[in-house]
Amino acid sequence: MNLSLKSYWNLLSDHIRPQKGWFILLAALMFGSIGLRIFTPQIMREFIDSALAGEALQTLTWTAIAFIGVALIQQAVAVSVTYLGENVAWTATNDLRAELAEHALYLDMKFHNDHTPGELIERIDGDVTELATFFSQFALNLIANGLLLVGILIALFIENWRAGLAFTVYSILTITILGRLKDIAVPHQKARREAEAQLYGFIEEQLAGTEDIRSSGAVDFSIRELFRHQGIILGHNRKSHFKRWIIENAMGFALTFGNLLAIVSGYWLFSAGLITIGTVYLFVHYINLLEEPFWAMTHEIESFQTIGACVERLTEFRNFKAEVTSGAGVDIPPQPLALRFEDVAFSYNGADSVLNGLSFDLKPGSVLGLLGRTGSGKTTLGRLIFRLYDVKAGSIKVNDSDLREAHLDTLRRKIAIVTQDVQLFRASIRDNLTFFDRSIPDEQIITTLEELELGDWLKTQPKGLDTELDTGSRSLSAGEAQLLAFTRVFLRNPGLVILDEASSRLDPATEQRLERAIDKLLKDRTAIIIAHRLDTIHRADDVMILDKGTVSEYGNRKQLAADPNSRFYQLLQTGMEEVLA
Repeated sequence: MNLSLKSYWNLLSDHIRPQKGWFILLAALMFGSIGLRIFTPQIMREFIDSALAGEALQTLTWTAIAFIGVALIQQAVAVSVTYLGENVAWTATNDLRAELAEHALYLDMKFHNDHTPGELIERIDGDVTELATFFSQFALNLIANGLLLVGILIALFIENWRAGLAFTVYSILTITILGRLKDIAVPHQKARREAEAQLYGFIEEQLAGTEDIRSSGAVDFSIRELFRHQGIILGHNRKSHFKRWIIENAMGFALTFGNLLAIVSGYWLFSAGLITIGTVYLFVHYINLLEEPFWAMTHEIESFQTIGACVERLTEFRNFKAEVTSGAGVDIPPQPLALRFEDVAFSYNGADSVLNGLSFDLKPGSVLGLLGRTGSGKTTLGRLIFRLYDVKAGSIKVNDSDLREAHLDTLRRKIAIVTQDVQLFRASIRDNLTFFDRSIPDEQIITTLEELELGDWLKTQPKGLDTELDTGSRSLSAGEAQLLAFTRVFLRNPGLVILDEASSRLDPATEQRLERAIDKLLKDRTAIIIAHRLDTIHRADDVMILDKGTVSEYGNRKQLAADPNSRFYQLLQTGMEEVLA
């Protein structure tokens, strides 16, 4: 792999441009710092030659004061460069984190099914943190030391062209060696970062399933898997450290040769009377100073191995494209929506068909009860309507417009899904209900809560709507959480509602409250009720039974219930739990 600096710059350029002013100041200070470091030895050379020539004490004193003053200024500039560099780098990388997080949120469900949350956290936070270190330290140090190297060589040419030429050739050879070696550990560093992402994903899964792991006696297995993941990381670390050892030894040899060159050339030029003692000091100082950019480059190129892996992984992540894209935009009015499936086919992996040739019409304001065995495609149908996935063949139309023509934000405001698994956030009740939309007034939220019989519950909260929900506690019952999910839907006022067995886990008393909420929710709205129990579809106008992704039966609920030859009639007689389990 051979990464160009352009790959690194492309990751941060959009986030650096807003800080152009600070960046220009940083560059100016950096140039100033380099100039001072090259100029300071000139003052000392002047001091040595003046002392040997017997200059007056006052002259020497002023020369020494000038040296101290320039050195102090140099330190102040160096501190400013470090501060500004860190500030610019962390501001840019924090913006990059936000961009990557937003990018992840807009990627398809297929992507999220293939990548664990732990892996995404490691990429968005861990890799970007490494990149911040790269930009604040590696990039600045590389540029600064490169400028220092050029400045030293120019100064040596000015003093003596022979010395300047010799050390220019030496520097070119050293940099060439470093350039050839800089990528040798990147594959192992990339593999290590990938292994760490897998480790974090494994830990996230194990922590989420702590109760099941303990109850099933799988703790020992989890520990063994943890050690296995860590062993993989250790193996990649060993390989990358060995490659870094090669880089360090190559650089050590080059610097030893540089010191030898400095001693021999300085002795020869002084013996030939071509330079003074002060210039000999200048040579020695510059050569020692020359070691600094070389060693700095060596250590930064060692870090470059890790950074290269991070950049490649982040670039790959940014290149993931969502298959579900927003349409040009069609008008979806705030009223009960008509829904039509036309020969819809869908597969998650391209091989096993989940839906095949599915067609039906749902009139505005009507309710469809959707039945079927587990794996028949009921939940998939809801995901397709919400455009979490796109159909592979056929079309889904809302008010005679293809879903793919609608803007995603508009579509998802007009269609709502309520499932039995309610996701709450560590945020205030207000933000949990409005999804952080501050345009919804508190009066509307409170009225909706009271309408759904949550008014008394809200009064028990210490800070009202400002009370923060602790998602890790059991402060909310399943029924209260489900009613909060209904509140979210009421506040959005969609034209089509999909209920995916929203009351299957509730006790009878709480279920009655939820049933009343459902009656209010379905009033003047089109709805699909995905059911696993017959008593949840008593309000449906039509019933559709799916079997292996195709329509087994579809028609008016009352007519099917009265037809002894219909499958729905048989389900009513035998019990749906027994037949469709």
